[in-house]
Amino acid sequence: MGRLPRAEAAVPGPKAFVDFQHDVMLKDLDLAMREGFRSIEHIKRYTTTGMATDQGKTSNLNALHHAARELGKPVPAVGLTTFRMPYTPVTFASFAGQARGEIFDPVRRTPMHGWAVRQGAVFEDVGMWKRARYFPRAGDDMHAAVARECRAVREGCGVFDASTLGKIVVAGPGATAFMDRLYVNDWSKLAVGRCKYGVLLRDDGFVYDDGVVARLAPDRFHVTTTTGGAARVLAMMEDYRQTEWTDLDVWLTSTTEQWAVIAVQGPRARELLAPLVDGLDISAAALPHMAVVHGTLRGIPMMLFRVSFTGELGFEVNVPSDRGAEALEAIWAAGASQGLTPYGTETMHVLRAEKGFIIIGQDTDGTVTPDDVGLAWAIGKSKPDFVGKRALARPSMRSPDRKQLVGLLTRDPRVVLEEGAQLVDVPGQSPPMKLIGHVTSSYASATLGRSIALAVVAGGRARIGQTLYVPMPGGEIPVEVCAPVFYDPKGARLNV
Repeated sequence: MGRLPRAEAAVPGPKAFVDFQHDVMLKDLDLAMREGFRSIEHIKRYTTTGMATDQGKTSNLNALHHAARELGKPVPAVGLTTFRMPYTPVTFASFAGQARGEIFDPVRRTPMHGWAVRQGAVFEDVGMWKRARYFPRAGDDMHAAVARECRAVREGCGVFDASTLGKIVVAGPGATAFMDRLYVNDWSKLAVGRCKYGVLLRDDGFVYDDGVVARLAPDRFHVTTTTGGAARVLAMMEDYRQTEWTDLDVWLTSTTEQWAVIAVQGPRARELLAPLVDGLDISAAALPHMAVVHGTLRGIPMMLFRVSFTGELGFEVNVPSDRGAEALEAIWAAGASQGLTPYGTETMHVLRAEKGFIIIGQDTDGTVTPDDVGLAWAIGKSKPDFVGKRALARPSMRSPDRKQLVGLLTRDPRVVLEEGAQLVDVPGQSPPMKLIGHVTSSYASATLGRSIALAVVAGGRARIGQTLYVPMPGGEIPVEVCAPVFYDPKGARLNV
């Protein structure tokens, strides 16, 4: 049998595109016609010209004119493909609608937002919430304001808007079993009126969220989550409730926006609150650390938590959202003359880092276990199961070489490390280096008079006392590995 004649070699030249989205060129149209396709509908489908988002309105006109010229026909005789909407381009602004500029994302404000504005707060965006970052006074930059706020909380009393914390009510006859199956903690032994720090894992054993959980009744828990984790934790709970544990009678209700939360923290917090809580006994004996009680604050219904994220004597006043501003004004009026100081999220970060308290998503990255960040103590040792339990039993999850949370002290106390900076154990390396961890949190501590940092380091706890190095463009920074609790390691100040 004879061979088909070979096509003549194409003359090299520039690429002439007809359809820029599907990369169709003139030579593709020519090949289609050499193959015997004469209908523009066939040429379109052979080459895919005009089959992108323009739906033939632009590129197919190019193809039509070229085919007409090559076939020696007038354009109308070749025919038209079917044009589909949109017939004219649609602007991105039309798709976006009103979500532009300042309203690109929904803006959420706490009930005490107006009060913070009047106090001169500088705000930041956290999970769509506007949160007060710091409260500058005349001439203050952020560092001076944060140092002043930190000293106020450590020496006297500070007030903080914590309303953005996620809040979920878990209620029903199966509430205790539900919490036991979900969180690493043992909830069956938690007494009514008491709180516990809860740790939630994914099914792969890695830390997903955390927060204080209060038992309000035998069949009712008040669960708090991180600000950014409220929606995803509720979704996870609903997933397990509806698909895995259908045997449990339990109901979940998001109450994040039902409660305004005012944190009153510092050695003088009890002294300030006692006259305001309408005869409620909030002494250390009546309301110990990690307890909750119902009452009123100047007639406003209140859940009062004795909890602390600062390491100081602390209370969190929960009131209905529509009375949050009223409650804060009452606290402010009673404490302003006694040195009560508003503080923001930046000060909150410094205070909690001094105590070695972690922030989910900052000191965790989706690959840390409870033990990695020093939370193995929270795991209920006698529990038969919980989400992530089997994953924690894998040998790789128990390796002593896993990255573990530690503290870092720079040799020069004035040097504040950059968050995200990498760590090496051998100085003088050239890239590529052997990296053993990174800095997760780093601040200048006015309380300690020096810089502090938290980091996750391979085999970190075994390295305490060693010197590591942070390679930076300006040279290596030597750091000493230490325990992650820099201030009041025995917790004496929050238990007074």
